[in-house]
Amino acid sequence: MGVPYRYLFDRMVREEWRLHTELFGGKRFASFPLFVALVAAGTATFFALGNADADTLLGGLHLVVALLGLQVGTVGLVGRDALEDLLGDTTLLLYAARTLPVSFRRLMVAFVFKDVLYYAVLFILPLAVGVAPLAYFGLVPWTTVPLVFVTAGGMFTLGVALSLFLVGVYTRSRLAALAVTAVVVAGLVLRGAAVVSVTPYQLVSRVTPAAVLGSLLLPVAFTAAGIALFEFDRRTPARTARDRFRFLHARLGGLDRQGALSKSLLDVARSSGGLWKVVFSQGLVFGVLAVLLAYLPDVVPVRPQPGLTVATILALGTFTTYNWLCQFDDEQFYLRYPVSLPTVFRAKLVGFGLLALPVGLAYLVLGGVVFGYDTALVGLAVFPPLAMCVFGVTAYAAGLEPTELLFDTPTFALFTLAMMAVLMPLVILAIAYPLYPAWQAGGVAVTIGLLAGLVGVGLYTRAAPRWERKALSGTD
Repeated sequence: MGVPYRYLFDRMVREEWRLHTELFGGKRFASFPLFVALVAAGTATFFALGNADADTLLGGLHLVVALLGLQVGTVGLVGRDALEDLLGDTTLLLYAARTLPVSFRRLMVAFVFKDVLYYAVLFILPLAVGVAPLAYFGLVPWTTVPLVFVTAGGMFTLGVALSLFLVGVYTRSRLAALAVTAVVVAGLVLRGAAVVSVTPYQLVSRVTPAAVLGSLLLPVAFTAAGIALFEFDRRTPARTARDRFRFLHARLGGLDRQGALSKSLLDVARSSGGLWKVVFSQGLVFGVLAVLLAYLPDVVPVRPQPGLTVATILALGTFTTYNWLCQFDDEQFYLRYPVSLPTVFRAKLVGFGLLALPVGLAYLVLGGVVFGYDTALVGLAVFPPLAMCVFGVTAYAAGLEPTELLFDTPTFALFTLAMMAVLMPLVILAIAYPLYPAWQAGGVAVTIGLLAGLVGVGLYTRAAPRWERKALSGTD
């Protein structure tokens, strides 16, 4: 008889809570859902006062949680790295599959279930509570608030399950994963309405047998298939490998005199998913946005400018690239070596440019094929400075530990408010874009983008000294 799921789930919840409370303190971490609820309520109030369409707002909320689920579903990649003990000073309970008589698949089931419930409390419930202003202003009935918690939780779970399934396929064959992803995207583009009709989002407007069955069965089916397909090898990996560092360091030349850039790029390449993670994560965002923009004319009178919309959201999505570049790092690590933190942050910036910018620009060109090149030109001009802004804000607010520190409420508040200050004007401009001459609206968008880029550069130059002082003083 294996270790009970309930026991594994309990231990993993304790592990997650202990990790974050030791990093930030119990009160700071516990206040995180409250801040999310306040931001969601403030956003809902803003749009409600602007007489926005409630269905569009609820659709956007469900889209956000579905994207969050897709990101969280890459737990399969994290699980692979945890099994190889590649997470630096952190050793998760998943590694017990190598040392204790418990199956990896049992651990993965408990790990996924824990993540779903954990994020439901941290994000989904606060977001649902944030819908209350829409009910207060009469845009939706009060019964919608608890319903949104159920349906948004369902969309999040579906996103986790779908992503986990794709990761499972990827561990078997990269080509098969690309083919399955193409089929999913094609289904969304060609039969988007039919796909939505069997998801939890359908339950917001109308309860149908197909939506109920799809909401219950699809997450279970995708999760079971993903875990079953996930290739897990208990053999200890070889400790010898080709000297890729020396090869890459030689090719980078003057860009990488102290090797920090080569290390960062190899950290991404050697972790599960490799460099394809960048293409995959941005591709998911682009695919969902393409479907949303294709169907928006049916639900809103004004269609957002596709190029600007895609560029804005893709720029925000580059946060994941920064996260992967820093996944095995922290400031204390570099204090052991004769490498200054400004050198490290410069390496992260160059690596960010080498990975995030080409992928984002490629998807913007693809957006030009889908929506027209006249709309893509604005996006191509705005995306690079916006990505620089995301890099600068993240580096300044979270240093070399973005995943952990963004669960710290003050840090997350700083990051969120900074992003909203830049992205909200662009989102509003994207909606209003068709109402003004193209040269005028495009000029405003490019100006906002350049100003945001300058802010990002300024924060980047201050990030290294800030975190170097903290590291040397031993403060958080």
